[in-house]
Amino acid sequence: MRRAVFLDRDGVLLDHSGSVFPGAKAALDRLKESFALIVVTNQPDIATGKIKREIVDRVNASLQRVLPLESIQMCPHVDADECKCRKPKPGMILSAAKHYDIDLPRSFMVGDRWRDISAGHAAGCVTILIGTAYGEPLPVKPMHRAADLDTAATIILESA
Repeated sequence: MRRAVFLDRDGVLLDHSGSVFPGAKAALDRLKESFALIVVTNQPDIATGKIKREIVDRVNASLQRVLPLESIQMCPHVDADECKCRKPKPGMILSAAKHYDIDLPRSFMVGDRWRDISAGHAAGCVTILIGTAYGEPLPVKPMHRAADLDTAATIILESA
């Protein structure tokens, strides 16, 4: 079985203007030899009509061209849809783990919000919170905290 780093997209790989964070590629390059790199992202603006699916798909395709990502898993639903894939539920992580033969207890979930940490915890991954979770309460405490993706990559490599 393989190990993976599951990554939230917005706030971890992309800043709020939609640009890849400086240093994100270098951090992922450090991880790609030892881990499958899989994005798990909620995109509820598709369901609410704020953005077209085609635009999100273009952003994801662009990310896959510039970053060493194995896969991008996306949930286009809102909480009211009660789907199994929308974080904080672990559906995207569990589905990717099955498809890519991932050993979840030896894998990591890196995110910037409580939903990411809760999904990673529910899937049995080691969790790393980047930043301050925007002051939101954390129903599940992250196992590690990092200022940015580069610091998270160091934590992952030192833990592996």
